[in-house]
Amino acid sequence: MLPLRDNIPSSRFPAVTLGIIVVNSLIFLQELKLGNHIQSMLLDYAIIPARYTQPDVAQYYTPAQQIFSFFSSMFLHGGWLHLLGNMWILWIFGDNVEDRLGRARYLALYLASGVAAALLHIYTNAVGDAALVPTIGASGAIAGVMGAYFRFYPFARVETLIPPFLFGPIFSLPAILFLGWWFLLQFFNGALSLGVRQHGYNGVAWWAHVGGFLFGFLICLPARRRDLAQAREY
Repeated sequence: MLPLRDNIPSSRFPAVTLGIIVVNSLIFLQELKLGNHIQSMLLDYAIIPARYTQPDVAQYYTPAQQIFSFFSSMFLHGGWLHLLGNMWILWIFGDNVEDRLGRARYLALYLASGVAAALLHIYTNAVGDAALVPTIGASGAIAGVMGAYFRFYPFARVETLIPPFLFGPIFSLPAILFLGWWFLLQFFNGALSLGVRQHGYNGVAWWAHVGGFLFGFLICLPARRRDLAQAREY
């Protein structure tokens, strides 16, 4: 499913969302300049589960390098489609979450969701060939934004193209259905991937998506409850 837009206007310009998109794009342009040297960069800046789960690999990295990779990895992408797909989703859902949380809390949510996504990815790929595969991308952090959107705006409408109908019609789906279906796909694909992880299953970091989404959803539960309590006071 390809989301096109939602029906919730934001009340102010999404400066942080746009800033994240710009930073990701500029870093990707730098990646393109590296050419064949990008592999050595990934060893330093991507999430490689073995760096955290295997002492014989971890010994080659300082604690600062280990921590930094949690943040650097979420600003790297593996190709144009990877970058454009992630940034498009962030643009659609990020502006409203930024509007709801405020810029500082929204940025904190984004970064913390990326870290939570990486932690679950490491846990579910701790052994086998998959532990040696570098993982990059903003999708775990963006999944956290989607989880927050799911919590705050479950009944918003998301205009969606559904393959193979890429040129129409456009379906208007409630966010709870669109995002709920997306989450279930990540979860069940992640569950299936566990059976082949020892063989180097490295197509999509499904569990990173699951971890980011759940973190974004759960961390926003208190904020939602405060909103409901305030509404009852009026």
